[in-house]
Amino acid sequence: RMKKERRALRLTSIRMAKYCTVIRVLCHTQPKTLQAEGRRRPTSWKIQINGGEIPDKITFARSLLEKPISVKDLFSQNELIDVIGVTSGHGYKGVTYRWGTKKLPRKTHRVYVK
Repeated sequence: RMKKERRALRLTSIRMAKYCTVIRVLCHTQPKTLQAEGRRRPTSWKIQINGGEIPDKITFARSLLEKPISVKDLFSQNELIDVIGVTSGHGYKGVTYRWGTKKLPRKTHRVYVK
């Protein structure tokens, strides 16, 4: 079983070296080791590996698998970083929710006829 998994991983890395143009690594935090209160789920994000050829990027990514990585290992002081982000949307919410306005009482829009 282990031989099949290793062979499949090797074939996947060969295919990645042949066809991929960008290599990204999926990373996550460990809330138990962080001192963030109220955080139970890990925060996950993809980090793109730059520099060098694609096979070099793949070997670098494989060397980091299942190891804790600190920010100091990847980035230097005052280094510029490109960030690609997606905001967490709220779907098709209404104007009141989006702009934070107050809801008016029930009978404010009617005209009183005597």
